[in-house]
Amino acid sequence: MNQSASDANRRQRFALGDPVVLTLSIGFVVLFLTLSYIDLNVVADTISQGFAWSARTFGTYFQFLMLVTFFIAIVLALTPAGKAKIGDLDAPELSTFKWVSIILCTLLAGGGVFFAAGEPIYHFVNVPPAFDTEPGVPAAIPGALAQSFTHWGFVGWAILGSLTAIVLAQAHYVKGQPLRPRTLLYPVFGERLMRGPLGGLVDACCVIAVVAGTVGPVGFLATQVGFGLHDLFGLPNTFLTRLCVLLVLAVVYVLSSVSGVQRGMQFLSRLNVMLALIIGGVIFVFGPTLFLFNSYFAGMGSYLGNFFTMVTMTPETAPAEWLQWWIVFFYAWFIAFAPLMAIFVARISRGRTIREMILAVAVMSPIATTVWFTLLGGSGIYYQMTGAIELSEALTNFQFDIATLTVAQALPGGNWMALAILLLTTIFVATTGDSMSYAIAMVGAGHDDPSGFIRAFWGVVMAIMAAVLLAMSEGQIAALQQLIVITAVPVSLILLPSLWNGPQAAYAMAREQGIIE
Repeated sequence: MNQSASDANRRQRFALGDPVVLTLSIGFVVLFLTLSYIDLNVVADTISQGFAWSARTFGTYFQFLMLVTFFIAIVLALTPAGKAKIGDLDAPELSTFKWVSIILCTLLAGGGVFFAAGEPIYHFVNVPPAFDTEPGVPAAIPGALAQSFTHWGFVGWAILGSLTAIVLAQAHYVKGQPLRPRTLLYPVFGERLMRGPLGGLVDACCVIAVVAGTVGPVGFLATQVGFGLHDLFGLPNTFLTRLCVLLVLAVVYVLSSVSGVQRGMQFLSRLNVMLALIIGGVIFVFGPTLFLFNSYFAGMGSYLGNFFTMVTMTPETAPAEWLQWWIVFFYAWFIAFAPLMAIFVARISRGRTIREMILAVAVMSPIATTVWFTLLGGSGIYYQMTGAIELSEALTNFQFDIATLTVAQALPGGNWMALAILLLTTIFVATTGDSMSYAIAMVGAGHDDPSGFIRAFWGVVMAIMAAVLLAMSEGQIAALQQLIVITAVPVSLILLPSLWNGPQAAYAMAREQGIIE
């Protein structure tokens, strides 16, 4: 009997999870890499066409889904049901600082840091459709920041860990259902979804979306750090250099994921937040302080004042291509990450109230993000206006890796600041890698404590995929980024029932805990 139990534990430890999820997910990775090797142009053209069709057909729906999710979540947080606690704990597992650090670092991740320096400058020299100011003049500053806040602000964050996280938390901690994306559709399809191949297909769609969304930043980071090491230290900017960067990054985030939430993951997140606070403090104190303060105040005012105009843009009110590459692209990226992010947020929020979770994800984190974009991007606008840097042409060609390093070198501390920001970006991407490896492993295992082997497996898979794509062409990583918009289409349908199931789950937990009758 003991031998049988030991064998069962061993099989559980090394099992990779649901065979349907595994087959479809790994099959996608192999198929994408194989087709890319056979003909890069055909793959890129096919994805580009799918990207344009998905953005054109579902773009407005994406915007609607995110906007409604945000407002329902905020209203829900203010109701008595917001007092309900997640999980079966009287006290939170993590301290508030550790908890907020993990949320902020995981969800902001490398994407926000990668775009923080360049995006506000881009909108400063290429005025968004919602505004009619001249480009490159002081009057364009509020609109430039407001447009960046629209992409990385309240509605983007809310879709990642509010209503969906509530549904998953109630289903898992109260009803004992697995922490898998299919659980979001349980109220619609019932038990047959949980046991049948359709559930595996739902999970696989979400895993594929996250793999596509995570491999992109991992690959872009290797390119960005390779460029930075060449510019700062004269190291050759070759594939070998980028591969070494990728290897170091993979080792860090795999070890962090294997060590779990309580150790490596929270350590990396705390380190990241502390480093970001130090860098932000140096920029604010020794940089253009008054300019940054005024710019944030004006940018936030413009964001709030033009909130609905910017969030609800359609091809009738903005150029279709601009809309696809900015609003729809970023919103699809958030949607693609949403189910697995919700799983992760539900996992780390045990003992927290629903109100705390919603406010941390949908309010506090977006505000912190807008401050970071102002410190980095606002400084970039200042140096662009004063002639210290010139990034108009590079940003118009979407060379955001150059923008980050250029702005960093113009900041107080010069090359030291550039090195610190490269380190910060690297840790941000590592927190994405470890959390997504952990979340994918939870999907495969169906519970919140997957084995270290499963976590490491998925971390290594994403690193290998990024390495192969870099070896083929950096453009293939860009193609993979476009694929996010396509994968967001089925994922958005998985999220849709949470608009009404989220409040129902919150009130059910509140009744069970005696908060309401």
